Amino acid sequence: MLRASEADFDVARIRAQEFSRLEATHCAYLDYAGAALYPESLVRRDAARLTTTVLGNPHSESGPSLASSQALATARELTLRLLDADAGDYEVVFTANASGATRVIAEAFPFAEGSHLVLTADNHNSVNGLRVAACRQGAAVEYVGLDGALRGADPRPHLRGATAPSLFAFPAQSNFSGVRHPLEWVREAQQRGYLVLIDAAAYVPTALLSLSKVPADFVALSYYKMFGYPTGIGALVARRSALALLRRGYFGGGTVQYVSVQTGLTRLKRGAEAFKDGTPSFLAVPAVCDGLRWLADIGPSRVAQHTTHLTRCLLDGLRALDERVVVYGPADAANRGGTVTFNLRHGREVLAYELVEAAAREKGIAIRGGCFCNPGAAEHAFQIPAEAARACLSGEFSVSRFRACLGNRPIGAIRASVGIATTESDVHRLLELVDELTRVATASAARC
Repeated sequence: MLRASEADFDVARIRAQEFSRLEATHCAYLDYAGAALYPESLVRRDAARLTTTVLGNPHSESGPSLASSQALATARELTLRLLDADAGDYEVVFTANASGATRVIAEAFPFAEGSHLVLTADNHNSVNGLRVAACRQGAAVEYVGLDGALRGADPRPHLRGATAPSLFAFPAQSNFSGVRHPLEWVREAQQRGYLVLIDAAAYVPTALLSLSKVPADFVALSYYKMFGYPTGIGALVARRSALALLRRGYFGGGTVQYVSVQTGLTRLKRGAEAFKDGTPSFLAVPAVCDGLRWLADIGPSRVAQHTTHLTRCLLDGLRALDERVVVYGPADAANRGGTVTFNLRHGREVLAYELVEAAAREKGIAIRGGCFCNPGAAEHAFQIPAEAARACLSGEFSVSRFRACLGNRPIGAIRASVGIATTESDVHRLLELVDELTRVATASAARC
């Protein structure tokens, strides 16, 4: 296993040891914002464990069950260590993913008349969905806008005094543009009486988040975004004091001290235990422990340096193509992660992202097209007028209908995102494709 004490980040050696399938399949994988690639050693260790050990439901007291309970405890400890969080202040609730973590808050936050929910316009739909519960319970919902580089505006004017529990939610790193929003917002919102939710799903794979320095009340994350395997498990990391404010409208197996049918009496467990519905994904948790150790051994700070370098390479390459490419978000690597979103020009128009995605697929380049479940950033990036969008979104929806209704303006883009196993060669393969497509498009436009 690789050790963080090693001086250099040797991506060639890492690829040979852990990601040999990339060379074997000639794949340039540039969709780390969608999912990280799993290291092969992680899968081998999990396969060996599953075929040589016995793990049982942690709600029992048998030997196999206690082994699962220990794995869960270790995963909590390693997760808190990753986030530099004191176990005396924070608890970990395992969920299906970051969306599941946010849903816990949506279903249990005590919104009421006088509450405020403040969201940045740059949020994944998993966080935008909080507005459903907030509106239903009488809270005021407000969005913080974005500037020309898709960076969030100052949220303080929106964090008005509230007479009931209120919440401010933003992504530490945008899944659309790669922008890293100021973590100082956490304390500023808390000083104004707000609890704070950070969506860290896109941030923690390549950056260090210290909850001892940035004491967010809630943090949502997905483990597969960090090390690819296993999928289907994430976490809500919550301050104990904030978790105590949540009010569940449901109880399930494992969340209660007792339930009586004949008396109608129920008593929930305390703290994180009250939010662990049913049997946790106990067969996946040991692999989560292995993945967290693997990432720690690689060294998150060195991963950050590696991905920052590749992001600069990609941005420089796109910038060299001048007006053939439009990049959404910051033009340089300052205060941004390894996600770059762009479109290709065809004369005065923009090539449909589906065409670029299809061309990349034929070349063995894995990228993503669309708006990436982040409508606020997309609407701002593509300058879609609200009234036009309202008219075009009436009736049945399809991408082609929406695009035509808006006069063929961009409604999606191409997203390339780098990670641990990405090389300069992968980036150059994408840049070569972009150059080829834009030259063909430009020549076609000239003939017309």
